[in-house]
Amino acid sequence: MSAKRLNTPTQRRGTLLVLAAIMCGLMGCTNGASPMTPSVTRAPTPATVGATMMDETTASDASTESAGAQPKLSPDPVQLADDLVADEQTLRDPSIPEAALDAAARRQQAAYRAIGRHSEWDTITRSRIPPSLLETYDRNVDARRQLAAMAQVKDTVPPWRIVPPAPADELLGYYHDAEQASGVGWNYLAAINLIESRFGSIDGVSTAGAQGPMQFLPSTFGAYSDGGDIHSPRDSIMAAGRFLAANGFADDRDHAIFRYNNAAQYVQAVNDYAALIAADPAAFTGYYRWDVYYYTSAGDVLLPIGYSSTSPIPVQDYLAAHPQ
Repeated sequence: MSAKRLNTPTQRRGTLLVLAAIMCGLMGCTNGASPMTPSVTRAPTPATVGATMMDETTASDASTESAGAQPKLSPDPVQLADDLVADEQTLRDPSIPEAALDAAARRQQAAYRAIGRHSEWDTITRSRIPPSLLETYDRNVDARRQLAAMAQVKDTVPPWRIVPPAPADELLGYYHDAEQASGVGWNYLAAINLIESRFGSIDGVSTAGAQGPMQFLPSTFGAYSDGGDIHSPRDSIMAAGRFLAANGFADDRDHAIFRYNNAAQYVQAVNDYAALIAADPAAFTGYYRWDVYYYTSAGDVLLPIGYSSTSPIPVQDYLAAHPQ
């Protein structure tokens, strides 16, 4: 997905093309939440990420999927919702092995993308969600739909590299350092990092020239970087905190986020993800395990860690070489 990027510090943003998953009204977000202890302390490996299009066909055990395959989902919205609930519960169980958590998060992401596309399922799927998970469900579906509304369909896959993100505990440290320095809630910085580059998994330049884990135009980054490196996770997160603070985050959070990316849908998606990240450590660790999807004329294409291209590739050519 691609949104227009603007070139001044006060109109500096347009989303990087990958945006994630969510539904329903905002309920306000939490600043200053306590630091959480992550259960993810490593970057995902190519064996745990996929490289195929979303296929809403039959449910499939993750252990039977070849490396690089997208999760297979049930086409029945009742079964899809029940499977999503099971995966949400798995992600909240500290006794679950890492491989099972990876698989649950990938199915969770794919399910929210599918539900986001099918508003006609809403009365069916939402009725299957237990009360304890309703806010999680509503916000994830809402964020997905907000970001999808900004999407521009592409006939190519992008000239990017997909790389492992920095370890989760390091990223959490950077978010909290930036909050301490700028007063901007760490959970908002994490939500922006998720939306902009899937926590730095995307190594690529937008059509307008935005770069790095927080997707800054070099000119804007120069104004807020304090001499840092635009490609450094820490430096870019610190710069994002300074940018949001300078644009009035303390007094008008939504205005500051809007200045980061000039779209009301973007603001709502950031608020949705930030609320969930602050409320539940399982939200951040689940999002950290998510894949990189790209929205094309052939549907969602998943770009795995290890994907690399220096020029756009026609999507049908890519799919022919990477069967779905």
